[in-house]
Amino acid sequence: MKSFKLIALALVALLCMPAVAQNIKFKGVYNNGRDNDGELSSTYVGWNSTLSKSVFIVPQGIYAMQWDGETLSAPEKDPAVNVADFYAGGKFTDNDKALWATNFNLMYANSGAVMADGVITTVFSRTTESMEADGSNAFAVRKWDAITGELLSNKDYPRSANLESAGMCVNPVDGKVYGLFYLTAQSLPEEILNDPDFFTDTDGDATADDAGYCLCSIDLETMTVTPITPGLYYYNFVTFAINKEGRAFALTSGGTNGAIGEDGKMTDLNGNLTGAQLFEFDLESGMMVTVPVEYTDPETGETYIEQVTPYPATGYCSQYKRQSACFSGTNPNKLYWNGFFNSGKGINEYGSWGVLPDREWRTNGKYDTSLYEIDITTGEARRIANITNRYSFSTMWIAEEDGAKPGDVSGDGSIDVDDINILINIMTGRDDASNYGGRAFVTGGSSVDVGDINAIINLMLGK
Repeated sequence: MKSFKLIALALVALLCMPAVAQNIKFKGVYNNGRDNDGELSSTYVGWNSTLSKSVFIVPQGIYAMQWDGETLSAPEKDPAVNVADFYAGGKFTDNDKALWATNFNLMYANSGAVMADGVITTVFSRTTESMEADGSNAFAVRKWDAITGELLSNKDYPRSANLESAGMCVNPVDGKVYGLFYLTAQSLPEEILNDPDFFTDTDGDATADDAGYCLCSIDLETMTVTPITPGLYYYNFVTFAINKEGRAFALTSGGTNGAIGEDGKMTDLNGNLTGAQLFEFDLESGMMVTVPVEYTDPETGETYIEQVTPYPATGYCSQYKRQSACFSGTNPNKLYWNGFFNSGKGINEYGSWGVLPDREWRTNGKYDTSLYEIDITTGEARRIANITNRYSFSTMWIAEEDGAKPGDVSGDGSIDVDDINILINIMTGRDDASNYGGRAFVTGGSSVDVGDINAIINLMLGK
């Protein structure tokens, strides 16, 4: 930590800084997969003889939505797709833009997606009916420019590549990409195979037919998945995200029935929160982060210890598979989650609580979506906004985040001392701000650590 001196006037100046309104721009890849009423959501533009293909405008694409701390804007395509840019007067005027627009039809990510280094990677898992008999084209991996939406590459991978994931994310600490991948055709661990209390192989083939989630790293150049977890997890994970400190978290789906309180959260018969559950993973071991909890067997009275997640359930039922989450860039303890509004259940046509029909999802709210916020220091979740037109995203990231509150200083680890002095002089009305008016309030080196500045501001704020 660099030593430096910040005199009283500078402290006052910092304290008097006006609070900046929270302004976060979320971006995400649209998850197409809820048109269960049979309606076609694409628009036919016409046949392009030069491209030898029909051109459609589809809902898939890159979307953006803005959160100002109170209101969440409706998601809009970013970049926008406008027919007038490539078609007018009954003919195509720009074939390149027409191809760009219709290529979004390939932006399916039913098996995961990630944005890394300005490139979006989407993984589409083909059905058994649509893939080759040998599974050689089970996964279609497409890469896109995250700004322009241009399709950069399109390549097939075999079933054995195991590219289906609950989510992928870049670790800002080491620059690697990690994810919770659903591995198939796996052998059971030896400790299970050799313990008759846990496993009995009755059909002779179960030992090589296990499947579940495993924390893995992935090389996006080769799409090689490398397992880290020494085994498999059988939870139904639906998100995966890593904060700027390198801590990795996942959410499970939640669909348990229970009473809904005034706060909109669901509890079980014992009054405990239920629904989606937060878990943390150790990126080195691949194991869940757990704490020991003592329980008592109600029949024998014997006590025993179980390793459990330290976090309570969120209280929100969000049971559908393709969801997404990302961390705040300024606050490593704040996780944003694009989930569903309910468990697909509600008051049905008979006036009782039950499963809502798929074909009426546009009006009965079955697949409505929301933006949630989770504090990973406590696990407490809250629904901060519903999402217009029930958009859900296969991956989500923060494209822009202006300071939500004092103390959220971010950067490359240090702030230039000259910049700090210039800022102080501007705030205190000195004319010659370019060379801080002959007054250097901060001294002791060429730069100051971001952590030092945050520590000072938080002390002033009583944090």
